[in-house]
Amino acid sequence: MIRVKICGLTDAAGFDAAVEAGVEWVGFNFFPPSPRYVTPPQAAALAARAPGGPGRVGLFVDPAPEQVAAVLAAVPLDILQLYTAPARAAELGRRFALPVWLPVHVAGPGDLPAAAEGAAALLMEPRPPEGATRPGGNAAMFDWSVLAGWQAPAPWLLAGGLTPANVGAAIRASGAPAVDVSSGVEVRRGVKDPALIRAFVAAARA
Repeated sequence: MIRVKICGLTDAAGFDAAVEAGVEWVGFNFFPPSPRYVTPPQAAALAARAPGGPGRVGLFVDPAPEQVAAVLAAVPLDILQLYTAPARAAELGRRFALPVWLPVHVAGPGDLPAAAEGAAALLMEPRPPEGATRPGGNAAMFDWSVLAGWQAPAPWLLAGGLTPANVGAAIRASGAPAVDVSSGVEVRRGVKDPALIRAFVAAARA
């Protein structure tokens, strides 16, 4: 079964829809410039709605250890998704005894890594567009077929530009075992649509 992460959850309706749809992971964005940013207390209130539910993933961009520690004091995260240098990501993972997901920006076959560099999983997504102020897929896509047949050095997820309409094609083209979506299930920037979350999960698993 294809595993699914809904990232950038900011409200109870979106969080509850993700849990009810049976996703494996829910993501909280702790990067203040993002329209999906949540404070540690906001994330804690959402996480408390489903104790023992999906894995909690915290997204950070070049975080100081103190920032991660402050979040973990409020929210019981299971995974750190870190936009930073691989060595620093591994160091933070060791410091907080949590698995790390490492984003990999893909433009072509030459970008596919042969080593996991200490990451528990790799997040395969497009390079941010020129001038982008935020990391991540930025609702862009890349040629999913470059991933077909790739001998991945670790578990991996496909991200970037995924929607209920194209996630099936993306999985078929790439062979992805898991997918990660944020803006593709939003009714407006930063606000998830429960109906789109349900549709996305159904399409991914069809």
